[in-house]
Amino acid sequence: MNLSDYHMGMTNTIHPGTTLRLLMDQSVVAAPGAFNALVARSVAQCGFDACYVSGGATSVAAGVPDVGILTLDHFTQVVRDVCTGSGLPVIADADTGFGEEEMVRRTVLEYNHAGAAGLHLEDQIFPKRCGHLDGKALIPVEQAVSKLQWAAKASHDCSDGQFIICARTDAKGVEGFDAAITRAKAYVDAGATMIFPEGLTTVQEFKDFASAMDELGTKRPYLLANMTEFGKTPMIKLDEFGEMGYNIVIYPVSTLRIAMGAVKRALTELKATGTLEAQLDNMQTRKELYELIEYTPGTAWEM
Repeated sequence: MNLSDYHMGMTNTIHPGTTLRLLMDQSVVAAPGAFNALVARSVAQCGFDACYVSGGATSVAAGVPDVGILTLDHFTQVVRDVCTGSGLPVIADADTGFGEEEMVRRTVLEYNHAGAAGLHLEDQIFPKRCGHLDGKALIPVEQAVSKLQWAAKASHDCSDGQFIICARTDAKGVEGFDAAITRAKAYVDAGATMIFPEGLTTVQEFKDFASAMDELGTKRPYLLANMTEFGKTPMIKLDEFGEMGYNIVIYPVSTLRIAMGAVKRALTELKATGTLEAQLDNMQTRKELYELIEYTPGTAWEM
């Protein structure tokens, strides 16, 4: 299959989860976070092959903290917007699944219908906390396994298993590194085809975790790494993650942090000087905006 078919909009022939698997089989994939459709368009325009929807970015963009306040419907709308805006395979944060097993199933069905390639579920108790904060607590492994089993069955029912079920474990910061590996292996047995070890703090830990997953042989899952800023993980380059055995790297809140940093600086200057003339060079021009949304004034716009 020609992977460019997907980017040309020929999505009726292949599920985005399958597309993402094909991309990850070729090389490590960078998935910048997008918190709305316009950012998602920019991710695609800049040549990335995948996109990510962060629960943290989705929450703070709505003006609330990342503690499970927003509803499934809110998240699903953002997922739909990002999928439509980017035209790329999208991995989406599903936090703790918005409830127990029945809600986990509904989340898989809703995200799949919205166009996502897959989602990740975490093993924290509700209300959850950002993965790079202290004070987290985990649900029992048996409960996490049950939720993942329901998610895997839902993926089979709605997409013949093409929709990716990724299991995120926060165990490293709560129960220790070995517990993270133990949980990850249990999650693979439960049906997860991708594992997201959250809160690893050194390159060696990333290497050791990947080596532990190699022990699963033919059942080895795809591995997702979280390259977030200002957290517990050091800044690691994309190709380094690939060399360590990771298949996809998310940059969950990066675009929001950059955007809001620029917004704050501009508003501060406007308040102080009464003009934004000095900020013009930092702005996206009208022409650049229209190019991003593929709009020509006076010409009918076709999505």
